[in-house]
Amino acid sequence: MEEIIRITLPLYFLLYFIVAFVLKSLYVAKRIGKNPLVLPKDDSPYGLVGLYFKLCLISILVYVIGYAFYPIFFQNLSAFSIVDQPVIKYIGFALLLISFTWTIVAQSNMKNSWRIGIDHETNTDLITKGLFRFSRNPIFLGMIISLVALLLVTPNVFTVFFLVFGYVLIQIQISLEEEFLFKKHGQLYLDFKQKVPRLISFMPVRKTKKENR
Repeated sequence: MEEIIRITLPLYFLLYFIVAFVLKSLYVAKRIGKNPLVLPKDDSPYGLVGLYFKLCLISILVYVIGYAFYPIFFQNLSAFSIVDQPVIKYIGFALLLISFTWTIVAQSNMKNSWRIGIDHETNTDLITKGLFRFSRNPIFLGMIISLVALLLVTPNVFTVFFLVFGYVLIQIQISLEEEFLFKKHGQLYLDFKQKVPRLISFMPVRKTKKENR
């Protein structure tokens, strides 16, 4: 099991990063003629959130590579023996696959509206179809699922930190984006917000008769 973890985690997160961020950015950039990475590089609160988010992603990549070469070091930091069980690890692997698939589908649903950050310069559509019928923020939800999965596969103080810190940053980013979307789309976004939860609902949004006309 440990050998599988050591090989799988670095490959998974490298693939996740390349497909979900690098390749998707290149694809959207080619279609819209600009870089979809629009996180500010200043010392504003929004800029700091973006910086911490990048550092968190880099730290996760460093962690999974470090775990591949020095698993004993990280295992000694585990204080969660009740969670450190084979069946829990298998659940974690399943969640990794779900997270990857869910994120890619959600990005596909966004089409040319996909951005890393808030784009104040380009008009983008409000996406309400596909996975957005279940979640207002399906991509962020996919990222949270991957952090939970990482904790289940390698339960230790590092993965607890990644989950808590990543979750807090994601919630802050969601709040910033929701404020922007309300200013941009007004009542249309409020209606969407009332129907669809911030993270997940297991029931799709049903169109009213008025919406079907």
